[in-house]
Amino acid sequence: MRGVLCDRCADDRRFLQSKRRPVSHGDFPVITAADVFSGCGGMSLGLQEAARRAGFRLRTVLAIDSDPQVAEIYKRNIDDKIKITDVSTLLDGRLGDAPTSRERQLATLAGAVQILQGGPPCQGHSDLNNHTRRRDPKNSLYLSMVRATEILQPDVVVIENVTAVQWDRSDVVGTATKIFETLGYTVEARVLDLGAAGVPQRRRRFIQLASKNSNVDPAAILDLFVAGWGDHPARTVRWAIEDLLNIRSRGVFDTPSNKSKNNAARMAFLFESGRYNLPNDQRPHCHKDGDHSYMSVYGRLRWDRPAQTITTGFGSMGQGRYVHPQRRRTITPHEAARLQTFPDWFDFGKNTPRGVLARAIGNAVPPLLMVELGRHLVAALAEAAQATVKRKRV
Repeated sequence: MRGVLCDRCADDRRFLQSKRRPVSHGDFPVITAADVFSGCGGMSLGLQEAARRAGFRLRTVLAIDSDPQVAEIYKRNIDDKIKITDVSTLLDGRLGDAPTSRERQLATLAGAVQILQGGPPCQGHSDLNNHTRRRDPKNSLYLSMVRATEILQPDVVVIENVTAVQWDRSDVVGTATKIFETLGYTVEARVLDLGAAGVPQRRRRFIQLASKNSNVDPAAILDLFVAGWGDHPARTVRWAIEDLLNIRSRGVFDTPSNKSKNNAARMAFLFESGRYNLPNDQRPHCHKDGDHSYMSVYGRLRWDRPAQTITTGFGSMGQGRYVHPQRRRTITPHEAARLQTFPDWFDFGKNTPRGVLARAIGNAVPPLLMVELGRHLVAALAEAAQATVKRKRV
């Protein structure tokens, strides 16, 4: 994406390229949020930025994640009070039962929660997981978001997952919907193209919204999300990472993974032949035979198209289309973070091991998703709050 940028693209790119965290000045109203399965903080960061742009401050009252190394990244950037534990140790009651002692303590700790958000682990649902797809025990973690709703009683719930969760064999989405409705929430779910939030990837995600606030209509929020991008062209790899082309290495974050001799030869073939897809006769034996559909694997990114979905395997050309458009290497963690829409000021740590960076970045929810969803949610919650104040004055 070259030439003059539209205001939205210019604002978002300034956000991504900024070396300093944006600061809100003044005594702004507060939006409270809880983040379950928080990871390194993609959803919290996006909601934080959405609130800032709308003239609010986000206060994260609770965050939970089980990966201690990734949680350290959350601590540095979002909040240092994150609970580093398996969610089942804190939400240890059964759906529909009265809160346990631990759950009551958790609710007291959190206080009033306006937005509960979370991206439950999705590997069990993923179409890339051929062994346990749609019958993985991890799929039930989706229902932890429902238990969290029973305990914390938020105004709004946002759940993000892969599209295949809809076809989980135990019907976790259907179960969640029924319980939400029993609790008095209005519920809507859609598969969204994250390109509509400005994420420069081919990335579709299942989003379920639930609201017990009459001013927050989940269907209307999702309609606004879809309509907001209009006929704007998709953002590209160039838009996200071209300015990093000649950046000096500052450790692992700006260094690509080592490549094997065979993969070096495959990269050379792509560049010398001017190709972006590796032909079958250049692939490993396990990829040569059969009518496979994974043409992106061992592929090279194009400057003027979106990237494929960024996963934890972005450092390996055998895991997807992760070869740089102009360099004979895979993308660096920094480039992957940009494609995931993390800004440069977000601190992944100078000495964070490559594997931890892969998990933190590849498993994250792109922040711009919650910037876009969040701006509609914050506006609706603000309108509801103003209406309440007016009624009290009358």
